[in-house]
Amino acid sequence: MSIHSGHRARLREQFLEHGLDTFADHQALELLLSFAIPRRDVNPIAHGLMNHFGSFSKVFEASPQDLLEVDGIGEHGVTLIRLVTALGRRYQLDRGKEDLILSDTERMGNFVAPLFHGLTDEAVYLVCLDGSLKVTHYACLAEGSVNALSFSIRRAVEIALKRKAVYVVLAHNHPSGLAIPNVTDIATTEQIIGALAPLGIRLADHIIVAGDDFVSMRDSGHLDAMERRK
Repeated sequence: MSIHSGHRARLREQFLEHGLDTFADHQALELLLSFAIPRRDVNPIAHGLMNHFGSFSKVFEASPQDLLEVDGIGEHGVTLIRLVTALGRRYQLDRGKEDLILSDTERMGNFVAPLFHGLTDEAVYLVCLDGSLKVTHYACLAEGSVNALSFSIRRAVEIALKRKAVYVVLAHNHPSGLAIPNVTDIATTEQIIGALAPLGIRLADHIIVAGDDFVSMRDSGHLDAMERRK
């Protein structure tokens, strides 16, 4: 057994016995990379990731292209890091299925926020609800670079009709900003309301997510004002 394999075995034993809280950030990355890069010392790569991105969380938020800039990471390492982020998002969403009645702002925000976990680009989701505000379906309408995102309102309407939605929740993120509606957000929301209202489908809310924070456009008074104008 090589010196590297012995070190890896000790890291895995430490994790199984004591959990990840006993690890420094670079050690946690080292343990993870040991599963993707089998035949070289991954300690320098783990330190390289921390130095390049500045923090543990930023490593997992980085794009594949940015990760590949770090010496030694390779495609297998990039895939594993991005997989961890995606699995975390799916885990949070699956937990949310235990409470699928989105009857208030807090429940709506807690349901949609994990959809954007680990995303560095802006994305828009549509959540379909039945008459009792139970989630029946959710779908990503678009994902793209910040400040350059557009999506088809027609597609949002088609999904809502196909799923026989009575209500829908629109949700999108501000990856590098505050969870405050801007002019584009307000205009898009008004277009959605205008497209759905003749079909008897109501926009329950438009939730804007930024990091761990989210803002409800209904609670902010925007939706009520728009609905009065229709």
